[in-house]
Formats: sequence, C-alpha cells, structure tokens
Amino acid sequence: MATPTHLIVVMAFDPDPEAGDLIAAIEPMQFDSAERAVRMAKELSNKHIGVIAWARTADPNLGEYGEPEVLFQAGEVAEME
Repeated sequence: MATPTHLIVVMAFDPDPEAGDLIAAIEPMQFDSAERAVRMAKELSNKHIGVIAWARTADPNLGEYGEPEVLFQAGEVAEME
C-alpha cells in the first residue's frame, strides 16, 4: 500500500477582463516544502490580484485527498474545491 504524500501548491489569480471573474494567472506550482511555497506566494502577491499557497495529504492511487490547509493567502482567490 502506498504512503500518502503531502501536496504543497501555489496558485495565482488575476481578473478575467471579459467576464470579471478570477482566472488562473499561472499554472499551479507544486513545492517540496511549505517554506518555499510561502516564499514564492509572497513574491507573486506583488504581481497578481490574489495568491494562495496550500497543502493537503493525498493518495492519488486511491483517489483520496485531505482537506486543504491554507499556508498563505493574499488578495482575492478562487474557491477551493
């Protein structure tokens, strides 16, 4: 049985000029440590309307994902699914 991994992701958002909704400004970036993810999120927060760094446990082989834990958030971000 595989051991669950810890996903750590940074996402940035900008407004959609046509619809006014938030859209992903960059492809989600995965990190090996929370510290690196938070550092990147802080850098991106100066360039985008919203940034979030989050982490959760995951076992993709079983399709099991834990609840996301916000590590850093600035500005407006899209709802987490």
